[in-house]
Amino acid sequence: MTQHSRDTPQFYLTAPSPCPYLPGRHERKVFTHLVGERAGDLNDLLTHGGFRRSQSIAYRPACDQCRACVSVRVVANEFRPSRNFRKVMARNADVIGDQRSAVPTSEQYSVFRAYLDARHRHGGMADMTVLDYAMMVEDSHVETRIIEYRRRGPDSGITGHGEELLAVALTDVLSDGLSMVYSFFDPSQETRSLGTFMILDHIARARRQGLPYVYLGYWIDGSRKMDYKARFLPQQRLAPSGWLRIDAQGDTASEPQD
Repeated sequence: MTQHSRDTPQFYLTAPSPCPYLPGRHERKVFTHLVGERAGDLNDLLTHGGFRRSQSIAYRPACDQCRACVSVRVVANEFRPSRNFRKVMARNADVIGDQRSAVPTSEQYSVFRAYLDARHRHGGMADMTVLDYAMMVEDSHVETRIIEYRRRGPDSGITGHGEELLAVALTDVLSDGLSMVYSFFDPSQETRSLGTFMILDHIARARRQGLPYVYLGYWIDGSRKMDYKARFLPQQRLAPSGWLRIDAQGDTASEPQD
């Protein structure tokens, strides 16, 4: 293998398959491998261009005659929680987030399995075993962290750790933000709105770390599953002309952002 081929990513196109978000449509993806010493830099570059990471693969939609999938990133420093968001934070005042290395545990998998069975029983991840979960967490050549969300215990103020595991986020650390790769929660705790809470916590973490953005993946106009992403404002959405700013739901995107 030549030096050129090692340093230059090779891109591939998948065959069409049924779209999991918009009925009656088909999806295709372009993807490349994230491996080697430059994987982190490549992940940064591709994320800025609308790619997402799954294990050691970076991918983005490349569908014929459909551009519904739009990359979204929250402007962390300018985000101000709405009344509903403040209620979510109050409901989870007894939750503590503990950031650690991306190491899978049986406790995480137990919550993951319950989440899939309750929320995505017929989805593409429904049959994932504990080994599959371990690969999802460990197969990363970029800077990746696990954030465990636990109920605060009597010693949490001293130890910094909580008790019962409620939710988990797998997160990449980029040069300009945090990218939420995958998150899940205990479905018996649905009234807590833990999915929303994890995003709010990531926005706060990005601000503390001096990172301007939180990447949420794809917002899909017309998909109820993805509607929640439009509520985290201000945000930027990736268009052919660049990242466009959205300040309120229903707004027309403004000029491209750097």
